[in-house]
Amino acid sequence: MKIAKILKESIEKWASDAILTAWTFPILKINWDIHYLQDYGKYTDEELREEVFSTMTERQKKEFLEKMELDYSIDLKWYSRFRVNAFFSKNGVWTVFRWIKTKLPSFEELFLPKKLLDFAWRKSGLLLITGWVWSWKSTTMSALINHIIQNYSRHIITVEDPIEYVFENGKSVVEQREIWTSTKSFDSWVKYALRQASDVIMIWEMRDLETFRLALRAAETWNLVIATLHTSGTASTISRVIDMFPWEEKDYIRAQLSVSLLWVIWQQLIKSKDWKSRILSTELLVNNSSISNMIRKWDIHQIPGALETGWKDWMYTMQHNLERLREAWLI
Repeated sequence: MKIAKILKESIEKWASDAILTAWTFPILKINWDIHYLQDYGKYTDEELREEVFSTMTERQKKEFLEKMELDYSIDLKWYSRFRVNAFFSKNGVWTVFRWIKTKLPSFEELFLPKKLLDFAWRKSGLLLITGWVWSWKSTTMSALINHIIQNYSRHIITVEDPIEYVFENGKSVVEQREIWTSTKSFDSWVKYALRQASDVIMIWEMRDLETFRLALRAAETWNLVIATLHTSGTASTISRVIDMFPWEEKDYIRAQLSVSLLWVIWQQLIKSKDWKSRILSTELLVNNSSISNMIRKWDIHQIPGALETGWKDWMYTMQHNLERLREAWLI
């Protein structure tokens, strides 16, 4: 099957994505640049559809044809795992295969602050990992979960869409659930996770109001909740969470968040100085007494200033971190 050969080459060339569409040469995305694989020739729509369908289950094929798009994952075992997004365009079927590295990078390799690990032992609270698409949010979250598995005795339950990294039990035991495969939605899963003797809950993406509401409730009831969110900036993340709730709930949510939140990290990828790789840059907000008071009183506009002066609590801004990476000749 041609797809298998293309995906193998994508790994050999360390491409982040392989993009397949009819009437175009297969494409590898390497450090955000487009590279055509002309040796494979161009797919017809019929050929591509047949090969893509071979990577789906019968249920996934049905859902794809009904909804016209689908997220799922595949495991090529001797190659690696891939997260797949399939959709229709005017040319027919498109697919994007994102390589999921089987070996999780360490916090040092990701240039993440070790301060994040200081909260991994907590038995309650909310940790938010934010950024846009392709900012390694799931990689950071998985590295944090793996640290907990290896160092603490916990019952971890994850909900993912789709499952990316496959965890192995260590000191902790971990159960991974996938939307539509083992549960129907994020909100229904979080609701029942509270009845499953969980200690740590990992939510692949906070998508709607009910999931937020249940996540905050879980963070108050002896669960460490780790979740991702599509936002840019730690202060704007706080605003985004609170703005999702109806006006009559905002005072209560601000009070709840001011107590439950542990930290927020905002991530973005920057091309390395030699343009051969990507470097993770971050901004970190730690919920100390000052930040907690700002959240409760809705003084979010003061948070950027607190980040500038919060070095004693390991807080820093994105601009500060970019300058640090530049001084280290990494970007």
